Amino acid sequence: MLAQAHGEPQSSGSFRKSGYDRKVSSREAKKKKVIFWGIEVPETLSWHGWELGKEIIRHLTLKNVHGKAQKLSYRAPSTPYFFTVFQQPITLNPGMSLTLPIVFRPREKRDYEDSIFFMKAEGEFSVALRAMRPRFGLSMPAAVQLPVCAVHNVTEMTFPVCNVGDLISVFSWETPSPFFMTSDRSTLDPGAECMVKVTFQPEVAGVHNAVATCWFGGEVKQKRTIQLKALAKYPCLRVSVTGKEYEGVQPGKFQDVLCFGSVPVGTTVEKCVEIFNMSVVDAPCRIEQEKDPLLHGYVFSCDVSHGVVPAKGKLVLCIRFQPQIVGEHSTSYFTIGSTGCHLETVLKVVGSCKGPSVSLDQYSVEFDWINLGESLMQTLKISNMSDVPAFYQFDIDNKGSVFSLDRPCGVLEGKTTRTLKVTFRPTHPMNYHRRVVCLVHHQEPMYVDFLGTCHSDTAKPTTLQERHLSWYRTNMVRGLTFYPPDILSMMLKDGKLQMDEKGALMLSPEIFEDKPPKEYFEPNAMTEYFYDGVSSDLALFPAHVSVSPTEYDFGCCMPPHKAEPLPLCVTNHTKGNITVAWTPSHGSAFQVHPEICDMPPLKSSTFYVFCKPTQVNSLYAAELEGFAVYEVMRHYTNIENDATICPSWCLTVRLRAHTYEAEREHFIPQYILDVPKTFPPVVCDTDTYCSMLLSNTGTSLITFSVNQTACPSVMVKPSSGHIMPGGHQIFFLSTHPVNRVTQQHVLPLQLNSYPAYTKKVVLQSCGQSFLLHLEGDGNLYFKPLHIGTSSTRMYTIKNCTSLPMVFTWKIFHSHSKILSVSPTAGILQPFEAMAQAWTFTPNKETKYVLHAMVFVSWKSPDLVSPKGLHYVLRVIGEGALGTIRAQKEHLDLGNVLVGGQQSCSIVLLNDGICTLNYILSVEQFITGPHNPEEVRSDPLALELEHSRGTILARSKAFVRIKVRPARRLRYTWSIKYATCTPTAADLASTKEKQQPLCCIVATGTYPTLRITDATITGSASKLHIWKLFSLDTLNEYLERDPTPGELTYRVPTRHSTCLIPPVYTPLLLDFDFGSAPVGSEPTIARLLLENKGVVPVDWAFLFPSDQKMDMEHWAEDTDFTPQELHQMRVQDNQLFSVSPKSGTLLPGQEKSVQLSHRHDFIGTDRLPVLLKISYGHEILLTFSSVTVEHNQRYVHFASNKHHFAPIAVGGSHPPTQIYKLYNGGSMPVTFEVQLDNIVKIQEKNFRHPVFVCLTPRGEIPPGETGHIEWIFSPLEAKTYSAATLSHHRICLGNIPDCTKADQLVFLNNILKNTAVVFAWHISCCKEKAHMLEITPNSGIVQPGETIPCFITLQPTRKPSLCRINLVCEVYIQESLVQYERDLHKWEEEKERRAVEFTITEKDLGTKRKLTSPSVRLSDSAETENLSDSSAVVRKYKTLPRLKSRPTPSQPPGHLERGLLLGKDASQVWVKPEPPKPLVLHLDVSARSYTIEEFLRKFSLDFPKYFLSRPFSAQPSESESVDGKGYRNRIDMEPKWLSLAAASKPELEMVADILTGVIRSLLENSYFQESVRKLQDEPIPYFFQFQSAKSAELQDSRQGSTISSRVSASTDVDLEKDGERKKMSQETSFSHFLESYKIFHQKQLREKEIISRQPAVGNLVEFVLKNTLQNILTEASRGEVVLTARPMVIALPPNPSRRITNLAPPSSRA
Repeated sequence: MLAQAHGEPQSSGSFRKSGYDRKVSSREAKKKKVIFWGIEVPETLSWHGWELGKEIIRHLTLKNVHGKAQKLSYRAPSTPYFFTVFQQPITLNPGMSLTLPIVFRPREKRDYEDSIFFMKAEGEFSVALRAMRPRFGLSMPAAVQLPVCAVHNVTEMTFPVCNVGDLISVFSWETPSPFFMTSDRSTLDPGAECMVKVTFQPEVAGVHNAVATCWFGGEVKQKRTIQLKALAKYPCLRVSVTGKEYEGVQPGKFQDVLCFGSVPVGTTVEKCVEIFNMSVVDAPCRIEQEKDPLLHGYVFSCDVSHGVVPAKGKLVLCIRFQPQIVGEHSTSYFTIGSTGCHLETVLKVVGSCKGPSVSLDQYSVEFDWINLGESLMQTLKISNMSDVPAFYQFDIDNKGSVFSLDRPCGVLEGKTTRTLKVTFRPTHPMNYHRRVVCLVHHQEPMYVDFLGTCHSDTAKPTTLQERHLSWYRTNMVRGLTFYPPDILSMMLKDGKLQMDEKGALMLSPEIFEDKPPKEYFEPNAMTEYFYDGVSSDLALFPAHVSVSPTEYDFGCCMPPHKAEPLPLCVTNHTKGNITVAWTPSHGSAFQVHPEICDMPPLKSSTFYVFCKPTQVNSLYAAELEGFAVYEVMRHYTNIENDATICPSWCLTVRLRAHTYEAEREHFIPQYILDVPKTFPPVVCDTDTYCSMLLSNTGTSLITFSVNQTACPSVMVKPSSGHIMPGGHQIFFLSTHPVNRVTQQHVLPLQLNSYPAYTKKVVLQSCGQSFLLHLEGDGNLYFKPLHIGTSSTRMYTIKNCTSLPMVFTWKIFHSHSKILSVSPTAGILQPFEAMAQAWTFTPNKETKYVLHAMVFVSWKSPDLVSPKGLHYVLRVIGEGALGTIRAQKEHLDLGNVLVGGQQSCSIVLLNDGICTLNYILSVEQFITGPHNPEEVRSDPLALELEHSRGTILARSKAFVRIKVRPARRLRYTWSIKYATCTPTAADLASTKEKQQPLCCIVATGTYPTLRITDATITGSASKLHIWKLFSLDTLNEYLERDPTPGELTYRVPTRHSTCLIPPVYTPLLLDFDFGSAPVGSEPTIARLLLENKGVVPVDWAFLFPSDQKMDMEHWAEDTDFTPQELHQMRVQDNQLFSVSPKSGTLLPGQEKSVQLSHRHDFIGTDRLPVLLKISYGHEILLTFSSVTVEHNQRYVHFASNKHHFAPIAVGGSHPPTQIYKLYNGGSMPVTFEVQLDNIVKIQEKNFRHPVFVCLTPRGEIPPGETGHIEWIFSPLEAKTYSAATLSHHRICLGNIPDCTKADQLVFLNNILKNTAVVFAWHISCCKEKAHMLEITPNSGIVQPGETIPCFITLQPTRKPSLCRINLVCEVYIQESLVQYERDLHKWEEEKERRAVEFTITEKDLGTKRKLTSPSVRLSDSAETENLSDSSAVVRKYKTLPRLKSRPTPSQPPGHLERGLLLGKDASQVWVKPEPPKPLVLHLDVSARSYTIEEFLRKFSLDFPKYFLSRPFSAQPSESESVDGKGYRNRIDMEPKWLSLAAASKPELEMVADILTGVIRSLLENSYFQESVRKLQDEPIPYFFQFQSAKSAELQDSRQGSTISSRVSASTDVDLEKDGERKKMSQETSFSHFLESYKIFHQKQLREKEIISRQPAVGNLVEFVLKNTLQNILTEASRGEVVLTARPMVIALPPNPSRRITNLAPPSSRA
């Protein structure tokens, strides 16, 4: 036998490492030890790598780890493959070890298993011996739970796979989707381990369970499976934009807008949005930017296109905005969505670009005149009104010009102003005018006019002023400046010219031919800059003097070699002589010869430019400046009119040269080039411009040149020049796109005159034309709408161009009331989508196809928009009619708790094709007894969750309603609806007529509780406890409505701050527990609570402590009143208890509540207990009980008043009524009723016995109930000072006094495994026990069985009120059997002890005194008062006395009932007590009437009863009927009470009247004839109404008649038969048939006479009664199903049987 005292061995169990099973090696198996009773041994001894024919030895080590020496033996293995040395005893001292060799000898290739057993005194244990073949084996976890994963995301997890076999294993996986297995290895050596990664990539949400199979092994593949578990969920992403909201957001489409605001050009601004993951899984997301179909570059960018948002976390998404075009509004859209999910969020990104705002304080600088060789300085302020830094440059060479600026280029910070110094140094006496352009990066250029005059000693030209410049430009527009001033003066004199109001010249009106003269308008700066006739073939105004070339590159000019001079050709296009003077530049490498020259009209002159560099390996660049002026302008005297003054014209030539050797690399330029990617968008066939900035960041000069011939589509100005160190050059580029096709421009920019330093500038351009995208291909569909209602849909239009667009919607006037849009007009920024609200309002039942047009134009007024360009939107809708109906037109909510709430939903159905908007209204009707004035102020008891709503077409909607009735009345609500528009405020604002929808009915009710049964310990009847607890009053009050005070706290609440809670109920009742001696068993009352209502009832019995709030000790009031102290004593000692104290009863459900009182203290205990019904009554019940001392007589009165049952005035047989008294003490009580007041009442009522006491005296045993019988016979209809009776459980109702009444009661055994024994008893009114018959009156009920008990009330034979309390005592059968066994043993012991005695005296010769300690007296001797002198020495000791009942156990704190037993108490054998039964009470009540009175009051119920016979004998005439004799007899029949109460004159009067009546009847001939006829008539149904004597006479007479008739008929038949034999066969058949009918009728009449006999009626009644009882008994046992449908079996007709007419009997019969 294996030892079971040891625990689990150390290191036992399954091997686990990193969550997977791992098989240990043989070496590890050896190390695994277990301990059995102090002996340590290995758990298993294993052999590996064995071969056939060889012996392998393993050593088994046993070690004593106990503190004492151990002895043991062993038993060799059972198989011949394992053996060891010869068996011998083993003794191991503490700490010692023994090695036992085990030899393994294999004979075939298979697995071997055996055990070696060791025996000790405590038991035996074993060590397993195993020799296994090499095998494949992989260990892996049984299941892998992967983390929760989002749909279309990937999650993974690794787990180990270990080779626990003995061979190299190759494995592979079979994995179902969406799981995937990957491993870095597919082969494992023995003991090796690798990690396998499982990947989960779900495509649908849900729980995913799959089984992966791992195949491994050799030729025969083995497999291991692993359970893969994972959960996939759909992610939920929400985009949150922080910062200010975008003002231009249109409702309905784009809720998330990221606004960058206005960003400086060329800078990058980054803003972030947060993507929140509301789900519990990591959510992969994608970020996609809307593609721009026109441009390849994006001003908005985001580096993240995919990401993972952590669960319940967020992902910060950074978006950059880098605007390139000043003034452009940029819009883009980013789509953010979960990978693989259709739910997406569109993020709208907007921003604008701002640039510098540079201006000059003046646009002309006037120097007046100075002498030759002098200089003059003026100031010019330049301001930047923007916060964006501005790069500016004045296109002038300070070194080679008469006008110079101190800072011709620079950077102007935002919001700053700079003052520039302009110096005028003339070199020739003449007028100077040069229009200098100020270039600003990212802004249009600005022009400033420099004006100055130089005088010499000989030449004093007219001082040039700004007004002259204004007149000149007007004259130039009018074509007059090509004439010198002298010619213009002559023409002015000749009248060919005139002066306008501004002072400018104009041709005479005859020449103009009534055309107004041209005016000069300031041209666009960019147009003026490019269209100068030099950079472009086009010019705004024809040139007066031109020079060619305007720029020239000398190339390499290596000294001392001289470069070829550059010939400059200057052409005079005017009609006057001009003088050309070049501004000398001292120190410059470029010189012009001649420096000054006069030119005739319309002629050209050649000037030569010489390049004379001074340094090698250098760059040279300069700008030559020259001025051409009319010769007549040399002296002011030549000018007759200032209007003819013409300023000089400036000529410039840009020159470059270098001195680098041919093979020498030029100086590497260091620069920064800021160039946009695209030209600003413009309308097709329109010029577009942009600026480019080239900054020289080095310390050397940079020259540049642009080869415009390589890219003729782009004009660049300046195309060549130089940049000083630290300076910059601003370029302006222009192109002319002709269509929407994107063009790419590549400009070669050569630096430092070296081809290797050529920078390719790449730009794109695209023409714009109107392109407006309408959602849904220009179709807008509306669902069918109810006539008069509106539907609004959001419709999106998008500007698909790069220019802002203005749109305007136009709707036909006839459709304006049906269709509308908001907004009707607006601006669409480039690539912006705008959602607009379209509203469709049909006005008739038809289908609509409407058209709306959107007209578009460019926002910029400079752009030419084609007139009438529009797009057409097609709107389709339908007007329809619809109605709403309720799924249930009548909804009955049943009963609803008053003050409570019941919710339900109304299902509204819309069967039409259009969506309906509705408004609901409720009208309330109340029925039932109520006060209309009070109800009028009640609020509406029905509340709609929403009174208006929308129901979609062919769908349903739920309207939640809440019903809160305020009274116990019946409520009816009529709900109506009216269709409306969505904007209707209320029902009054809609014009639709209300339509009935449904009707809702509910009945307000209070929770109804009723006490239906009550029992109490002891012999008290149910009627008695009914009266003690005032249950009639309680039930009557529970049927009323609760008062408002009772509803102060609708549910049990701790609301009181004092020990005695306040009372809010008007009803205070006493629950009288009666009385009992101190220390007696607790008084236990059981009340059966029943929910008679229709709603659940929550009830609770609240003690004062249950209503008191928990307060701090410092807040408690320690000054207690006597009443509070009494309540505290009662509650602390738990004298009263209720179990259960609270509960819930469903409708019709019953619950038994046990109330108990412990009689621990003498006196009266009282405790106020609140019976609280939630949302209903609260009634204060005063629990009271009396505890009396032992040997004290005490009669407990239920009350000091008693009401008799009402009796009809004039009744001849008043019933007997009972008043009960209860003896609550431990001593018998004799009572006597004082009848003095009864006599007084009789005297006041004309000596009529109103009250008759039948039992004026008697005796009541302890704990029993005494009965005082009364007869109440009222003389008039009024209330007498008497008492009333209580309810009854089984009421047989009103019955005649000569019938039986039956009732069926079932006794159920609810125990499932135990049988019970029952017996019926009558606990009270034992003298009436013969009136009740119970069948069966005792028996055994098997577990779970139900036995029917039939209770029969025998005929009372006199009118009476029967109230009988039946008691059913139920015992457990096993306890009764055990009791009988114990009692039998006790009786046997009693008989044995009666004859057996024990001699205890050792010294029989020595007499001892009675007081000696060795003398032991029996109980009988101790009770005898023997004197010492007469005491005898007892030599024999009697057996201990037998006790009939043991001393009851005393509860703690109770008074002692008796003395403790003596020292021989252990030898007293107590007589066994019978088991205590479970007492079930049943009250049976009925009221019997005489037949005459029953017929008078309940004539319709009389056919229901069977009158049993014979009747009881009538009272003899010798019986006294006077008052005295009537009061002395106890068994007087009640029907004689009326005669007994009559006086002698009254009796004489009655006798005389009856004598006259009878005499007149006897003398009446008609009456006599009627009596004779009655003798021959058939016996009627009311034949049973007869007296006993007449019945006997009638029976005897009928018996004789029947016998005579039967004998007579028999004789006649015999005679006829004899005669018939003699008669011939010729006798007619008709005579025989007539005699047969007469005989048959006689037989029927005789059967009818017999059936009317009382004996036959009683027999039939008995048979029917037993038959019904048997059927009910079988039904209760389940043998028959009374509710089953009858089975009809139709048999086929028998062809052999035919229906024939009844043939008359033959003559032979």
